[in-house]
Parts: sequence; structure tokens; C-alpha cells
Amino acid sequence: MKKRGIGILLSVLLILGFLAGCANNGANNGNTGNNGNAESNEATSEDSGDVIKIGVFEPMTGPDAAGGQMTYEGIEMANKEVSEVLGKKVELVLVDNKGEKAESSNAVSRLVEKEKVVAIIGSYGSSNSMAAGDIVKTAQVPAVGCSPTNPLVTAGNDYYFRVCFIDPFQGTVMANYAAKDLGAKKAAMITDVQSDYAVGLSKFFTDAFKKITGDDNSIVATANYNSGDKDFSAQLTSVSGSNPDVIFAPGNPQDGALLIKQARDMGIDTPIIGGDTWEAPEFISTGGPAVEDAAFSSHFTAESPVNETSEKFMEAYRAQYNKEANAFAALGYDAYMVIIDSIEKAGSADSNAIRDQLAKVSDFVGVTGTITLDENGDATKDAIINQVKDGQFKYLTTIHPSDLK
Repeated sequence: MKKRGIGILLSVLLILGFLAGCANNGANNGNTGNNGNAESNEATSEDSGDVIKIGVFEPMTGPDAAGGQMTYEGIEMANKEVSEVLGKKVELVLVDNKGEKAESSNAVSRLVEKEKVVAIIGSYGSSNSMAAGDIVKTAQVPAVGCSPTNPLVTAGNDYYFRVCFIDPFQGTVMANYAAKDLGAKKAAMITDVQSDYAVGLSKFFTDAFKKITGDDNSIVATANYNSGDKDFSAQLTSVSGSNPDVIFAPGNPQDGALLIKQARDMGIDTPIIGGDTWEAPEFISTGGPAVEDAAFSSHFTAESPVNETSEKFMEAYRAQYNKEANAFAALGYDAYMVIIDSIEKAGSADSNAIRDQLAKVSDFVGVTGTITLDENGDATKDAIINQVKDGQFKYLTTIHPSDLK
């Protein structure tokens, strides 16, 4: 009986050991590979002292996935180029915010609380960035936006910065283009009311257009829609009845292209212009020939490099991705490099030290131009206007802030 008891005990111990091994293997399997999300980085010890973590929250899936993916390509390129700072490896921790406000809040909370990142990059979509604002401010972890242009992203938040221009400037740029280049005296608006970006940009375009034309009644019609709508016939019928000289329709690239396509199918040939979100492959693939000549504001063009840094970036991007660089990749690259530069100048990976250096960024030579962050953490820089020609995005002109004064 004693030998039998010992045998049973040994058998139980062996089974428990086997089960524990399976559990450990299952946990490790969830953390291996380069699958582009936060789980792939959990195996790194936060207390090792030889790794600096920079978080990224971008929409890798969902309606804004194209913008998020292009942005992350630029961030990855920058990380490969400068993978160490202060003698430590820089590790990117990416979390997909799916282009949703709630997911953005969850993503940033994870980056701060679980991943212990020292700084954060993101996000495409002003609404996503605004959802993260209070979290980074409370946690005192600085965030640098690549392309969120709504002024509220950084307003009253000492821990949020951005390397892009903002909507008051972008709206004024497009209002000037409409009035001076297109000769428009009357404009109509079709706005995605679910997008903080689109609502804000429409307002700033309206204010600027009225000022430029000197006519408070120069906006002759307005119409709204919701992100993801497929039928814009009612809105187009409504605004076209007012005979505008131009239609301003900021929104995501799929909606914008579909709206233009339906307008042309309805026989409406009024110029339709938009904002920087239109610079995505989906705009052309969805709209096809209908979006020919559509113009929009942008942050960058591969056709007109602004400096040597731009040229090197375009060569490297072309070699890695076998395509021309885009504005969102360029902004992602700049956001990463601004953080690395701030860490170097601070001589520390402490989040507050990084924040203090970000607040001092001046004349930083980036891919998208020379970046100086003002008292609100916003970049003062030029804007580009691009246009669809022969099924491709083509550079049209550069607008300097001084041009609009």
C-alpha cells in the first residue's frame, strides 16, 4: 500500500507539472511574433533598465485604418533608423484604437498603466486624440499627435503636442484656395457631423471664406451626414440648388470619394474640395475618374521635398515600401524623431523631462518641414495643396502662414 501511495503521488505531481508547462507555453505564445499590437511587447521586462518604451495608438482597423497604417509605416521607419537613445533600445508598443473614441481611451490607458511607456504617439483622427487627452494629462505622460488637426486636441493640455498644422490654418488655406484660385464667391458645405475634425474644419473654412469675400452670406447652403453613409443624394440635391461656386466637404476619404462620385453621376460639376484626410489610396480607388481634379490640403508632397531630410526619407520609404511617401507616413516619422530628440536633450527618459523638452521644440528640421511648437504645443508650418491628376495625387502649391496675413 505504501508503494502504491507513492506511485499515485508521483503521477499526480507529473500531471500538475505538465499542466503548468502547457499554461506557460500558452501565455508565451500570446506574446511572440511581430503582429503590430501591444501583446507582442509584454515579454520585455519593464524593470530591465535597458529599454525605453514609446507607445503608439493608431487605427489599424476600422474606417480610418488607411490613415493609421500609413502613419505607422513612418513611425516604424523612424524607429529602424534611430533604434537607440541614451544607450538604450527604443521599443514601439502599438495598440489599435480602431478609430473609435472608447477604444482610444482604452488604448492609452493600457499604454500608460500596463506598458509603462514614457511617451505616446497618436492619433490619426482628432476625436481619437481628444479621447486620450485627459488620460495623458493625469498620468503626466506626453503625447505627440501626427495629424490630429482640431485645436481642442492640445487646448488646455500641457502634455499634448503635435507636429501638424491645425484646422484654423487649414480651413483658411482652403478658403483662400476656393476664393482666389477657383474664383468662388459662393460656397456650400457638406459636413460629417460625427467627426470633430470635419465639424471644426467646416467652421474655420466658413469663417475664413466670409472674411475673404467680405460677404456674410457667402455660405449659401449647408448639409450634414454621418460617417459611413452611402447615399448623399439628398445633401447634394439640397446644396446644388443654391448654385454654389464650390462645395467644401471635409470627411474621411471613402465618404468623400463616394460623395463626389454621386455628385458627378447626378450631373453636378461644381468643384468639390476637402481636407488632409483625403490623401489616402481609398479616395482614388473609391472615386475613380470622378475625383479627378479634386483638391485638398496636405502636410507633405513627395514631388517637392522641402529639405535634405525630406529627400532621404523619400528614398528610404521608396526602397522599403516600393511606393511614394505620403503625408501621414511623413508626419509619423517626424513625431517619433521629435520625441527622440527631446529625450536626447533632456538626457533622461523621464516622462516629465521629455514633456519639458517638447515644450521647447524650435526649428526642428523634419521631413514635413521646419517644426516649431507654439505655446499650445501646435506646429507652425507650411501647408501643401494637392490635387488628383491622372489618377494620382499631384502637388499643386505651397501655402506659407505669412501668405494668409
